[in-house]
Amino acid sequence: MKAKKKICDGCSCEKIIWKNHEGKKYCKHCWSAHSTSQQKPTVRKKLALVSQKRLVQQKEYSEKRKIFLEKNPMCKARLNGCALRSTDVHHMKGRAGELYLDETYWLALCRQCHSWAELNPLQAREMGLSLTKH
Repeated sequence: MKAKKKICDGCSCEKIIWKNHEGKKYCKHCWSAHSTSQQKPTVRKKLALVSQKRLVQQKEYSEKRKIFLEKNPMCKARLNGCALRSTDVHHMKGRAGELYLDETYWLALCRQCHSWAELNPLQAREMGLSLTKH
C-alpha cells in the first residue's frame, strides 16, 4: 500500500509526511530539521544492576559466609561424588529478602552437592537439604 502525499507544514510541498506530537505534519527533510532544532536531548538514567540495599546485604553476606564456612568446613550432604570440603553456602529456603542473611537456613555444602541440590529440588527437600520457600 502506498502512502498518500500531503502538504508539509514546513516547506508547503506535497510529499509523504509524518505527524509530530503537536499534530504538525512534516516531510522527511523538514521533520529532521524541526526535530533536531527544537527537541531537547533526553538523557536516560541507567538502571542499577543491583539495588543499594542489596549491595549492603552482599557485603554483610560475604563476611558472614566466610565465618560460616570456617565454622563448618565439611560438607553436610555427603552425596555420591562429594568433595567432602564445604565451599558453598546453600540457602535452604532461598535468598529472597531477609532470608539472604538468615544463617538458620544456611547449609555448608561442597560444590558438587550444592549443584545437585539446586538441580534436584524435590529430592533435596525429601533429604532435608532444602525447605519449602513459603
